[in-house]
Amino acid sequence: MLRNIVEKRIHPPLNALARILIRRKISPNCLTLTGLAINGAAALLYFSGFIAAAGAAIVFAGFFDMLDGAVARASGKASGFGGFTDSVVDRYSDFLIFGGVLAYFVREQDTLMTLVSAVVLCGAFLISYIRARAELVVPKCAVGLMERPERIIVLAAGSLFGFLHAAVWFLAVTTHITALHRIIFTRNAVKASQQEGPV
Repeated sequence: MLRNIVEKRIHPPLNALARILIRRKISPNCLTLTGLAINGAAALLYFSGFIAAAGAAIVFAGFFDMLDGAVARASGKASGFGGFTDSVVDRYSDFLIFGGVLAYFVREQDTLMTLVSAVVLCGAFLISYIRARAELVVPKCAVGLMERPERIIVLAAGSLFGFLHAAVWFLAVTTHITALHRIIFTRNAVKASQQEGPV
């Protein structure tokens, strides 16, 4: 939801930049992998205790996450497999980012926040898994508060402005609320389709 709003707002400059990159023969996959590498750097920054720098890095990586799609569309290379690859890379990025946060709390010997970070990591993957599984039985399951862009914004804000602990606690609750929302949505959608029956 948030990603669509942001992309609509910055659509003209994003497309202009995409055309420049296409002329320089930079592929969408190159941008996707660059974003992944930046998220890997963010994970190392979290582990090393450079929290604000890590927050800035994941914001920068998010820019590449939007730009790869713009380049794919502008170059006519958008495809189902490209979308699939982008989604897989997003999961690796989630693991790196939230794994980095978890590793930071392990290094700090903060047992409670280590457990809370593990809950966030679990929630982030559940949200994606539930959608993938739900869309085998319903047309669309993109509901819920904490989709990936929202999770990144909360974590980045907490990292940049000095309230990482609060951000992690917030994500621990809201990721699982989102997962539950998707479960209930799918259940209701399946029940509704069964009641309608064949046309």
